[in-house]
Amino acid sequence: MADDRQHPMLQYIINNPEAFAQNLAKTLEQAGKALAAYIEPREQGKIKNESTDELTGVVKTLAQVGEYWTSDPQRAFEAQSRLWSGYIDLWNSSLKRMMGEASEPAVETPPRDKRFADPDWENNQFFDFIKQLYLITSKWAEDMVHDAHGLDEHTRHKAEFYVTQIANAVSPSNFVLTNPELLRLTMESNGENLVKGMQHLVEDLKTGEGELKIRQTDPSKFKLGDNLGNTPGKVISQNDVCQVVQYAPTTTEVLKRPLLIVPPWINKFYILDLNPEKSFIKWAVDQGHTVFVISWVNPDERQAQKSFEHYMKEGILNTLDVIKKATRQSEVNSIGYCVGGTLLAVTLAYMARTGDNRIKTSTFFTTQVDFTFAGDLKVFVDEEQISILEKRMEEHGYLDGSKMSSAFNMLRSNDLIWSYVVNNYLKGKEPFPFDLLYWNSDSTRMPAANHSFYLRNCYLDNKLSKGEMEIAGETLDLQDVKIPIFNLATREDHIAPPKSVFVGSGCFGGPVEYVLAGSGHIAGVVNPPAKKKYQYWTGREPRGTLENWLKKAKEHPGSWWPYWDQWIRSNDDTLAKARKPGANRTKILEEAPGSYVMTKV
Repeated sequence: MADDRQHPMLQYIINNPEAFAQNLAKTLEQAGKALAAYIEPREQGKIKNESTDELTGVVKTLAQVGEYWTSDPQRAFEAQSRLWSGYIDLWNSSLKRMMGEASEPAVETPPRDKRFADPDWENNQFFDFIKQLYLITSKWAEDMVHDAHGLDEHTRHKAEFYVTQIANAVSPSNFVLTNPELLRLTMESNGENLVKGMQHLVEDLKTGEGELKIRQTDPSKFKLGDNLGNTPGKVISQNDVCQVVQYAPTTTEVLKRPLLIVPPWINKFYILDLNPEKSFIKWAVDQGHTVFVISWVNPDERQAQKSFEHYMKEGILNTLDVIKKATRQSEVNSIGYCVGGTLLAVTLAYMARTGDNRIKTSTFFTTQVDFTFAGDLKVFVDEEQISILEKRMEEHGYLDGSKMSSAFNMLRSNDLIWSYVVNNYLKGKEPFPFDLLYWNSDSTRMPAANHSFYLRNCYLDNKLSKGEMEIAGETLDLQDVKIPIFNLATREDHIAPPKSVFVGSGCFGGPVEYVLAGSGHIAGVVNPPAKKKYQYWTGREPRGTLENWLKKAKEHPGSWWPYWDQWIRSNDDTLAKARKPGANRTKILEEAPGSYVMTKV
């Protein structure tokens, strides 16, 4: 009897049929509420069905792949043969295993694929068969795109991206009956996990007012200004585009040149000030930098016509005026992060053209100025898609933050979408409280004029790198920018790929220090020295190819932050007495992090 109880399939039998039936009824009840929360705002006209355009684009793109294979019967037969050959290999290995013979799997599971970490994906033949069937089919679909000749590069890129998204969505790990861990949990809890999961789904649909806003963390555990963004400082200026935050010094002497940080406006600036242990802002203050940060407005219809020019003039150039008033120093070191760095590069070219030399060094965190190799975000950029987006933005004057957030999450959909679908809605668990993911979900809107200019001039036409971008009546050329540049890329970046950042280094007219950090777009930047995590590479001037540069680059353990601080000081290490916010009759408006960053979408 004891041996029977150890049979592996017994763990997939319902413990309490009556409790399971009750929980199944509760699950269906909650599913009805979720459906109502989804449908109601659409019936009321609060949400328009905009998915048709996206779906049409996906179908049109994949149809071009299908057309290549179906246009030639021999080609189509060969494609089908490859798929069936994989299935036959799987069937033969499965038969051998059933008969107790040694057999090799028809396809190996990718070693870093977290979806299939549960031992039963390999130990249980049923789940192993389903997993291999999925891997064979998804690999075949990817090969169909890769081997389709005659596609233009953009169409192929879109097709590869769409196939990956579809494959990720239909993975057996995303369904209760085909995921051993989920099925086991459902049987053990008599379906209680599904009840809780449906409750979470209802809550997330209501929070998103009809749109599914997947929780990646527990938002109740964080409060801006309390346990996030709590480095002491003051808001000393504001306008329709931004607030300017000056941070209180912690040293008696500081570098004479103040430090201006230009964060992206796609998310909020406190990524650089998550908590005292992770805060780049606090660390920079502690090293003796007088830190000023732009906190961008979370725009609404009032900022609809705010363009790149407005963000440059009312953002960066105005902040330089504020810094001079607050410190009586006109020479400034600057940092730009992601799209904030792109805007900073545009501003530097404009300043070079107009004879404004206040910025003496510039550091870029994961910033693109040449968009030739801009990665998977280029999937969303072509004339047809931009025109659809512009039409939608005309209605409100801005792009809703959830749209950009969804696009970024799709770049790593297994990690940032489907893992949370499984955890929240199928396992019924609460997400872990994680400050980085709280920030990630705290999205912002984009003004229509600004976002349209950015997509067209950077992603679509790549005008900045070509010397063709026009701002405020000036044609900009990054070769005019002669100041020292510190250009940081991160090795696993999906948003600003290291190759793209490397190529962009060659656009500037002065000396460029290219540094490659370990990890990705966020963790590679937010990597305090005390953590002793990851590594970074330094080397010769960024010329030629990234691959050749890496061959001779020197690897250093830990954080690149101290290396950057040394680079800043190598350009000018003159010291001055520490400056407190409010000096030189600068008016203090409120405490950091300010009210602009508090505004929710």
